[in-house]
Amino acid sequence: MSGTTLIAIGAGVFIVIVLAVAVISIRGQNAQVVEERLERYSEALEPITEDEKTRGKDAKKKPEKRQETALTQRLDKALEKRGVGSRIQTELARADLKLTVSEYFALHGLSAVGIAMLGYLLFGGQIALAIIAGAIGIFVPRFYVAYKKGKRLSEFEVQLPDTLGLWVNSLRSGYSTMQSLEAISREAPEPSATEFKRIVREVQIGIPQEQALAHLMDRMPSEDLDLIVTAVNIQREVGGNLAEILEVIGHTIRERIKLKGEIRVLTAQGRITGYVIGGLPIALGLFLYLINKGYMSHLTDDHGCGWPMLAIALGLIGTGTAVIQRIVDIKL
Repeated sequence: MSGTTLIAIGAGVFIVIVLAVAVISIRGQNAQVVEERLERYSEALEPITEDEKTRGKDAKKKPEKRQETALTQRLDKALEKRGVGSRIQTELARADLKLTVSEYFALHGLSAVGIAMLGYLLFGGQIALAIIAGAIGIFVPRFYVAYKKGKRLSEFEVQLPDTLGLWVNSLRSGYSTMQSLEAISREAPEPSATEFKRIVREVQIGIPQEQALAHLMDRMPSEDLDLIVTAVNIQREVGGNLAEILEVIGHTIRERIKLKGEIRVLTAQGRITGYVIGGLPIALGLFLYLINKGYMSHLTDDHGCGWPMLAIALGLIGTGTAVIQRIVDIKL
C-alpha cells in the first residue's frame, strides 16, 4: 500500500472521528430539549403525593442540563426557517429521534465519509467506487429515519384498539377525557404512552385540547387516529356518549387491522419476489467483484462502457422493485 493511500485513509478516519465527536458533543448538550421544557411546566401542575412530601423538595431537584452553544442555536434557527428544515423536524418527531436539524445534516456527512472510506478499503482503492459508496451513504440516515417512522407508526396503529379499550373503560369509570388520556399515558405501552403523555403535557401548559390532538395527528399520520380525533372533537361540540362512540370505532379498527393482516399474508410472495429480484443482482455483482476482480474489471475499466451499463442496470432494478412494491401495496 502506497504512502498516498495511507495518508488518504488516515485523513478519512480523522474526519470521521471529528464528525462523530462533534455529533456526540452536541447530543449531550441538547438531548430531549422539548421534553425537558414540557416536563418543567407540567410538574408544577401535578399533585404532590405523600411520598414526595416526606422526601422533601430536595428529592425533586434535578441536575442542570448543559445548554446549546450559540453556533448550534443559530444554525438550527437558520435551518428551521426554511421549508426543508420544517419537514425534517416533522420527520424526526414522527420517528421519535431527539435530533435537531443541524445534527441530522451532520449525520449525513458522517455517514457519507464513513461509508466512502469503507468502500475504498473493500474495493481495493478504487476511487470511483468509493465515491459511489459515499453517495449511497448520504441516504443512510434518511433510510433509518424512514424505517423508524414506519415501525413506530405501525406499532401505534396496532396498539390503537387496546388504547381505545383503556380509554372507554376510564370514561365509564367516571374519568373525564383528560383524566382518561393521563391514564393511557401511564398504562399503555410505547409508543402510545409517550404520545398521549405529550397531549396531557400540552394541555397542562395551556394548549387547547383540539390543537394538542392535531399535534398528535401531525406526529402519527394515521387514518384510524384521524377517525378518533374527529369523533372526540365532534363530541366536544355537540355532546353525546363518548365511551360508546369510541367503542364502535375500536371495533371498526380491529376489523381493519385483521383485514390488513390477511392482505399482507396474501401479498407476502409478491413482496419477497420484489426483494429478491432487486437485491440478488447487486449482491451477486459485489460477490463476484470481491472474489474475482479481474473478471469484473471489464465493467469498470476506463476505456469501456461498463459504467453506463451499470448505471442503467441499477436504474432498471430500482424501477422494477418500486413497481412490484406498488402493485402489492393494497390500500383499504
